[in-house]
Amino acid sequence: MINPILLTKLAKSYLTDVDRAWKDSDKIKKYQDKRIKQLVKYAYKIPLYHDKYKKAGIHPSDIQGIKDIEKLPMVSKKDFRVKTSESLLPKNQNIKNYIISTTSGSTGQPATFYNEPFIIYHSLIGFIRILRAHNLSWRKNRLATLADLSPDSVESSFFTGFGMPSLNNILSFKNIKVFDISEKPDILIKKLEEFNPDFIGGYPANLSILANLKNQGFAKDLQPKLVVTTGAVLDKYTREYIKKSFASKLADMYGATESSPIAFQCKNENYHINDDYVYLEYIDYKEKEDKYGDGGNLVITRLYGRGTPIIRYTGLSDFIKSSDKKCSCGINTSIIDYIGGRKVDSIILPNGDLIPPFILTGIPHKVMHMFKTEKLLRFQIVQEKIDQLDVLLVLDKKLRNVEPKNELIFEELKKQLQQKLGKSIKINVKEVEKIQTIRSRTAGESPVVISKVGK
Repeated sequence: MINPILLTKLAKSYLTDVDRAWKDSDKIKKYQDKRIKQLVKYAYKIPLYHDKYKKAGIHPSDIQGIKDIEKLPMVSKKDFRVKTSESLLPKNQNIKNYIISTTSGSTGQPATFYNEPFIIYHSLIGFIRILRAHNLSWRKNRLATLADLSPDSVESSFFTGFGMPSLNNILSFKNIKVFDISEKPDILIKKLEEFNPDFIGGYPANLSILANLKNQGFAKDLQPKLVVTTGAVLDKYTREYIKKSFASKLADMYGATESSPIAFQCKNENYHINDDYVYLEYIDYKEKEDKYGDGGNLVITRLYGRGTPIIRYTGLSDFIKSSDKKCSCGINTSIIDYIGGRKVDSIILPNGDLIPPFILTGIPHKVMHMFKTEKLLRFQIVQEKIDQLDVLLVLDKKLRNVEPKNELIFEELKKQLQQKLGKSIKINVKEVEKIQTIRSRTAGESPVVISKVGK
């Protein structure tokens, strides 16, 4: 049974927070100013932050708004490794009142955070926002979520453990169903067709497999109004393939274990930041790598919730480009121009240069468009050695022997990748039966670009 105090807090949050992204940008800015002051005051009670702020000569009274955030020292993923609750929570806290969240550990060193239950539930507002942005309702439309329900997964804990079951005592979720991504694809798509959802959300890799089944004639009556991808960088080819196969609108959500929902795509396909959830800063990625070892160019602050605060955190190794453009959709939050993948997935050239994933992921779409074919189902670019790159391609079995010849496609892919990477790397283009997932990551996540150099 959900705590009555938490329930009251969630109800208030729902009534006041869902619509904030559509409010005037000045009101959003005032909210950020209010939240950062409260957040720093709270963080000052936590040993990890207290020690850093004292050393830097910073007191909570020095922070009067979001403009003062640069006065605060940054924290890296290293600060949250091998730390006890005594370092990451206020004194005399009962650890049983918090939920432990652990990052995926794709770099081999996961970090641990303590979150109050409100943080987990509050993240659902980000989900409600993307529905509203596409004229859907969480109460009226049928919603299907493809989730990793393996034991001990975060999603399993929420959907079958402490989360949804506790809300079931208060709200009706008959219109919402969660499907296990470990189920055989042909069985899964049949169950989806029987449910006939207006919305399907899941990982790009799993949705690509279902999209291929749709193209083979499975689930002809499955016609969602919106498909939402999350959990991995969405390349242009996969986006268009899923979108066309389902004959549906498609939007992407961007988030992280440490910060919950960061941004979502509107009907114009612009990424709107949840400015009342997070505050993003962008710094030089080489400087960030040298100083903190985290790579990427993103620094993030989570503006809500208690437990372990996330303030000026460098641990998200993503390459992000901000944008000053305005969107006509009615949402008034900041916009991300593109999400370029993670430092851990970047290609390292023999001369030491770093090539972010987004430099390469658009090439397959460009080549398929050039040859006017959709025979490519999925692809993965893997750097096995400092001077060797393998391009793994899964082809549609029904189309693989149809013109244009596969050899021509392979050669063009190699040519365009070579132009981006130079001649110092040998590129091998290979056809494979399937793309493997990475064990250290979420079960449904198969990164489009992987580098095994320096791991």
